[in-house]
Amino acid sequence: MNVAVIGAGVIGATVAARLAQKGAAVTLIEQATPGSGTTSTSYAWINSNGKEPPAYYNLNLAGLQAHMRLSPKDETGWLGLGGHVEFAVDDHHRDNLAARVKRLQGWGYGAEDISPEQAQTLLPDVRLPKGIQRIAHYTDEAYAYPAKYLAFMLTEARQAGVEMRTGVEVTSFEPEGDATALTLSDGSTLRVDKVVSAAGRWTRSVAALAGVDVPVREFTEPGDVVVGYLAVTNPLPVQLSRLITSPWLNVRPAGGGRLMLQALDLDATADPRNVPDPDSRLARTFLERLRALLANTEGARIETIMVGQRVMPEDGRTIVGPAPNLPWLYVVATHSGITLAPYLGEAIAAELFGEKQDAFEEFRIERFMTDTTYGQPYAPRKPGEQ
Repeated sequence: MNVAVIGAGVIGATVAARLAQKGAAVTLIEQATPGSGTTSTSYAWINSNGKEPPAYYNLNLAGLQAHMRLSPKDETGWLGLGGHVEFAVDDHHRDNLAARVKRLQGWGYGAEDISPEQAQTLLPDVRLPKGIQRIAHYTDEAYAYPAKYLAFMLTEARQAGVEMRTGVEVTSFEPEGDATALTLSDGSTLRVDKVVSAAGRWTRSVAALAGVDVPVREFTEPGDVVVGYLAVTNPLPVQLSRLITSPWLNVRPAGGGRLMLQALDLDATADPRNVPDPDSRLARTFLERLRALLANTEGARIETIMVGQRVMPEDGRTIVGPAPNLPWLYVVATHSGITLAPYLGEAIAAELFGEKQDAFEEFRIERFMTDTTYGQPYAPRKPGEQ
């Protein structure tokens, strides 16, 4: 089987590697450089926390478990372990947190209530927010270094014989029975049995070349659900080995003593065409919140501000499966790309080799043909939200 995989982010690279390891002849096509899309601007929180409905929870749990199995335990590993601590300081957030922990415990997920004293032990440098009403510890959650994961997968892909084509785009498809020919922007043509679109936020435009509407949202204005700020600090003498979610700031290690910061309420002005400078008012706000939350951050400065662009299907949930009436086109697009990549890569490869994946049934493209309302698109959960 000859396969073209479009998009060399974490999902595309994993699909390509797993297909090649099963014996397919695979060409991995990337319009820029590997990982230059959403993979490079992700908070990369590995979790199945607050994911609804149960089928989506199970999908994300499979991704979390796949990361735990796959990540090497030495310096080549890409996971930061230690779990995730979430603080609630108002009645609404407290009640939400209590309900979520109870539900997750019922499903066997690693979730527990902890005391301020226990939180201080887990987070030695945290300045506990005033008025804390509840604290949750999600013991099995992690954060990832996406570039390290991608490097691992690209190595596996190369060793399995995947051909990499970078700096080229697909400009057209010419179906030939159950197969197709791709024309690339350099003028070359590639004939394959299957195409896997793992094009992330470009999914809609790639699928449109085949005459298929795959409803993935695109950026239209500042503050869209598909965009959000991430800020990275200079190296700091802070003891932090896990994720923190607070009402004002989310924090995780970013490598080399740096911290990655996220504050979802600030995303209302996020615009990838106008990224604030590291000395901007936005940067100062991030620093004020960081200094209020963590000790030993008086010398903090923002080195980088990014505007991440999320891959967001219209109903917020993963799209995975063959395009209707096009046996040669398989599409995957998901907001949970970092979490799901190792699981989806294996499962998609298996399905393309004839092993139908029952776990995908609620995530096929056909659901949009029967429900054109889609519901509300999923947004990153602010503290206190389901």
